[in-house]
Amino acid sequence: MTTTATSTASHPYLDGPPKQVPGFASLHRMVGLLLAEQAPPDARILVLGAGGGMEIGALAREQPAWRFDGVDPSRDMLALAEQTLRPHQGRVVLHEGRINAAPPGPFDGATSLLVFHFIPHAQKLATLRAVRQRLKAGAPFVVVHISIPSAEPERSLWLSRHLAFAGTPAASAETSLQAMQSQLAILSPEEDEALLQEAGFQRVALFYAGLSFRGWVGYA
Repeated sequence: MTTTATSTASHPYLDGPPKQVPGFASLHRMVGLLLAEQAPPDARILVLGAGGGMEIGALAREQPAWRFDGVDPSRDMLALAEQTLRPHQGRVVLHEGRINAAPPGPFDGATSLLVFHFIPHAQKLATLRAVRQRLKAGAPFVVVHISIPSAEPERSLWLSRHLAFAGTPAASAETSLQAMQSQLAILSPEEDEALLQEAGFQRVALFYAGLSFRGWVGYA
């Protein structure tokens, strides 16, 4: 399939995260800085949730010798990633599936951006442990996703702020809020941090907070 750079850039999925995630462009830069603190110049990086290719593309532009293995369960999103990452295709391998589809490594670092609120609660710990097992000792793991208080009314308030920032029309805001409540597996910041520690990550630290989103870095 032939797709021009213009049509790829205008894909609806690629337009979404910059509108929904506060500081989206700076977030990629922060992730790159955290990885580069420990990763060597020729690092091999695991990306869990590589669909669309934006995350790998941003890191690849900053680090021209890094290599990437990206994993995503959506064939359509991987096809979009292939288009997005054509300038870096010699350094990127994409794998269809979940974390068990990833190579064993060992990797010099790993990321998972805007993914974990989609992973069912019962699978979160096993997924984190599988990432941890694929990392070299001391390698960084950077994870960012929706993380808000569990108790009401704070939970609904934070989701309402999320929808307002994304520009959700008032007429559909309540329906969208109910959909998020029922379809996303969202934990509180305290629960998220505890899971990272239980999975074996050390020195877990919050590095990013933007309305409903939180981001942590931990080390294998």
